[in-house]
Amino acid sequence: MENTNEINKKIAKNLSYYRKSANLTQAELAEKINYSDKSVSKWESGNGAPDIYILLQLAELFGVSLNDLVAGDTPEKPKKKSGGLHLLIMLLSSGMVWLVATFFFVTMVLLKPNGSWWLAFLYGVMANAILLVVYASIWHYRFLNFLSTSVLIWISLTCLYLTINAVSAEEYTGLWCVFLLGIPLQVLEVLWAFFRYLFKKRKPQMKATKAEE
Repeated sequence: MENTNEINKKIAKNLSYYRKSANLTQAELAEKINYSDKSVSKWESGNGAPDIYILLQLAELFGVSLNDLVAGDTPEKPKKKSGGLHLLIMLLSSGMVWLVATFFFVTMVLLKPNGSWWLAFLYGVMANAILLVVYASIWHYRFLNFLSTSVLIWISLTCLYLTINAVSAEEYTGLWCVFLLGIPLQVLEVLWAFFRYLFKKRKPQMKATKAEE
């Protein structure tokens, strides 16, 4: 039977190998599992080992089995991440959005050539931004989420402004004021992203403090 020190050393070697194979620093790995980089450093030095929940989380992150993390054999190369699949799904979904927008535009131009049907492409941008916000939220792509939400804010206001001008017989001189709504919305989005970042930075520290206690 192996003692605790031998098991910890095997986990330390495998954890270091898989982390480096994934091109992650100790701090980046710690952020992904909501722990402190000090904890990761302690595990990789063999002075401790993560609990079973964290081991399962690490195995899923690296695309390996739990046995691969705790075995003493030569580590198996981690499976490729699903980032390529995520990108393909987003591209296919975006393509469907633009297919629908183009079909609508062509159909309406043929039926009623004098309409402002080019707005269909702006609404296509808005629909595309909504899709990306949803995907980014599901897959935790924080920068894409921030960027897509920002685009959604401003393209929605643009669509509102141009649609009112296109369908209304009257001319609204102060209609440009709708864009002022985008300023507080954008500020709120920046603040939300900032506080979410701060919360994720504090969460590992709180967990590490509890673990030390």
